[in-house]
Amino acid sequence: MGRYSKRRRRRGSSGFLYKLLSVLAICGCLIAALTLFFRVDTIAVSGQGRYTAQEIQAASGIQEGDNLLLLNKHSASGNISEKLPYIEEIRIHKRLPDTLEIEVRECTAPVAVVQDNITWLISAGGKSGRGKIVDQTDASAAANYAVVSGCTLLAPSVGGEVVLASEFSVQQESLLSLLSALDEADMLGEVDGIHLDDLSVIRMDYLGRFTVKLPYSADYATKMKILSMAIESDYVQDNMTGTFDMTREDGRVYLDQSTR
Repeated sequence: MGRYSKRRRRRGSSGFLYKLLSVLAICGCLIAALTLFFRVDTIAVSGQGRYTAQEIQAASGIQEGDNLLLLNKHSASGNISEKLPYIEEIRIHKRLPDTLEIEVRECTAPVAVVQDNITWLISAGGKSGRGKIVDQTDASAAANYAVVSGCTLLAPSVGGEVVLASEFSVQQESLLSLLSALDEADMLGEVDGIHLDDLSVIRMDYLGRFTVKLPYSADYATKMKILSMAIESDYVQDNMTGTFDMTREDGRVYLDQSTR
């Protein structure tokens, strides 16, 4: 009886070892298959304008021949964002068996902050809404952009996030939210300037003929929809100038044609 039990235990141990080796062999075959197949043969880039498809591919660090299933999309996105600062949004898709798609969205209407005789160009930051410094140039170039006044950038660097000095904390949150709402509404290109000098109200120059007064810490996405509808209404004529007051508690927008 004792010898029989020992033999059964030995057979049980051998069976478990056989199953384990079988599983390891199957896993090895799968890994070998992944290595041999599903290699990147085509890299398709879309949405680019400032940068070429070749520049975006090179920045990603992905090369033809890389394993499609094992490549790290988040690492590739980070590489692109760091090396090509005008790119705000990146989507990378794996299409089996051998295609990688890289979709990008570039900043097309940066605004400017002039500081220490340098013009820093900042974007809304895409869906993240954190804001991003996309470029720097000389002070005279600011005339080509909407200028943000009444704030100071803290340790600005190209590719870094927009951070204002500590005394401008209120302005920072509202500025980034406003830029994001303008970008989402495709209105940022029509902005001529944003003024944060007054802590009671934000003043935005718009369409070359209007001043828009906005409260701090507001729902700017809704405000921009209301502003757009007001300008497109029959009441506002093409030759009108004035100030849109969007600071009223009743949520309505008022146009004062006597001021600009």
